[in-house]
Amino acid sequence: MTVAYPRKLQNSIGAREILKQVVADREIHIITLNRYRYSEQRSCKDLTEVIESLNGKEPRLIRDLSHHIADEARHAMWLTDLLVDMGEDVGTPPGNSYIDEFDRLLDKDSFNSESKLEDGIISALAAINVTEKRGCEYFAAHIYALKEAPQTEENIKIRETIERIFPEEAGHVRWGNRWLAEIAKKSPQHRQKVEQAKRKYAAIEQAAYESGMDITLGAELRRLDNLLEVANTMPLWERPQYLMERLPQALLAPQLQMTRIQIAQKAWNRDPQAFMEKFVPMFLNGLKSTVDKQKKATV
Repeated sequence: MTVAYPRKLQNSIGAREILKQVVADREIHIITLNRYRYSEQRSCKDLTEVIESLNGKEPRLIRDLSHHIADEARHAMWLTDLLVDMGEDVGTPPGNSYIDEFDRLLDKDSFNSESKLEDGIISALAAINVTEKRGCEYFAAHIYALKEAPQTEENIKIRETIERIFPEEAGHVRWGNRWLAEIAKKSPQHRQKVEQAKRKYAAIEQAAYESGMDITLGAELRRLDNLLEVANTMPLWERPQYLMERLPQALLAPQLQMTRIQIAQKAWNRDPQAFMEKFVPMFLNGLKSTVDKQKKATV
């Protein structure tokens, strides 16, 4: 059975490269930790919605999901304790939200159709599994970056907190893999459904991940490319409606514009010279990467 792993940012920048830069800048480091906290907290709500949609059916799955919620709540508690002890913010993190973008790209009907309960379960498991894999990738890279960074009291405390969370997140990935494999073994049709769901939600997760990381010029076009990639995992008759509902947000992206302004203002206030020498070229390089990608596609 196909194993889907998270892809790099724009297929070129890996988690270790990103987390090395994150750990080196305390302000960004704190925001990243708060994003972890927010994601763990929010997943409790999302998993609860899956349980409620099952409405008593599949008791074994409901029991597993309940344990999963308990784990995520504990992770959110540990991260909240860490940030509060450090005197840092535990409000909604700034910038584009990975979770909100993931939810926006979901085909919600697949979770809530009473007549297609099994399809909804496959979709839910595939969606949970692919986001947990991204979390594991980031936690592993974060631990590695902290081991390479100066061993300050603060960095050690952060590393120890993430090291407590990481094994349980890895366990969630194994749990999802087992459930999906169990369903796939039922018949060739079940196997096909599982494989299709894994492709679909891997594409959705990648699109959500990149939308939260990419603010450079041309990001709207790259969002469109990612949206088309998601649509291509669907049956032909589902694609037009899916695209029409999500195209305006991808192309206009008001949250992206606001995030750009906020980050540019912060970069300017911190260091005007670095803003001109580093931020502006980085921002403009986004369009160059899009043009280069389009040239390769036409060759």
